[in-house]
This record gives sequence, structure tokens and C-alpha cells, in this order.
Amino acid sequence: MARANNRTARTEARLDSPRGLRQPARIFQSNDRFGRFTEAIARGMGTPWFLFGLSIFVVLWMLYNTLAPEGIRFDSAEIGFTALTLILSLQASYAAPLILLAQNRQDDRDRVQIEQDRQRAERNLNDTEYLAREVVALRLAMQDLASKDFIRAELRSLLEELDKESKAD
Repeated sequence: MARANNRTARTEARLDSPRGLRQPARIFQSNDRFGRFTEAIARGMGTPWFLFGLSIFVVLWMLYNTLAPEGIRFDSAEIGFTALTLILSLQASYAAPLILLAQNRQDDRDRVQIEQDRQRAERNLNDTEYLAREVVALRLAMQDLASKDFIRAELRSLLEELDKESKAD
């Protein structure tokens, strides 16, 4: 109990965040930093240069442990290069989860991008529908307006009526 109170007192003593948001320090301060690290590893392992370098490493290992004098060899060809097998297995056991973590981050980014694209498409559709309604409203308003020929005809008829009235007087 005293240990929990001590931990609470340490987190409450922090002044760099509001009271309700204070949390004890974590081992990894940012999951994003670790995620970028895994993506860099996955990106590096996916290059032809990595495969070429790994192939050269394996060939040199096998050549050294086959052709070097027996006293300075550190891995035996007779038992199937056990140390090389262990090193490659260790590399593979770390590579697979790092690649999966990088793929998960990419999937998350793709999901966010798809959602943003969907929202943008929805806004564009709403804007297009609004503009179409506005164009229709303008066309209807233009039909209600008097045309130039109609105004001329009306003015001529008014002028004729005025002429008739002036002649009648």
C-alpha cells in the first residue's frame, strides 16, 4: 500500500501536465518512435541490397568455416553450420514480427486515408448536388424574367396605346 501511495505521490508531484492526465513514465515514451523503427527495419530488409549482403555474408561464412585451418574455424561444416543456422533463425524470428508491425501501421494509415477519401467524396457529392440545385434555381429564375423581345413588344403596345390616347385628345 505504501508503494502505491509513493507512486501516486510521484505522479501527482509532476507539474508538466494537468492533474487528471498525469501518468507514470513508460518504457517507450512513444509508440510512434518504435513503429518508425520497425518500418525502417522492414523497409531495409525488403531491399535487393539486403538480400545481396545477406547472401555474401552466408557465402563468406561457409567458405571461411570450410577452407580455413581447423584450429581457427568457429562453425563446423560437418554438423551443418549450426552457428550460422542459429544466427539466421534469430534474424528471421525478429524480422517476421517487425515486418508484421510495419504492415499493421501501414494498414492503419491506409484505413485513415480511405476514411478521409470517403469523407472528401461525400463533401464533393454534397457540393455538386448543391451546385446542381443552384443552377436549376437560376434557370427557373431566368424563365420568370422577361426577355428582350417581350419587353420590346410590351413597349410597342404601350407606345401604340399612348399614341391612340394622344390622337383621341
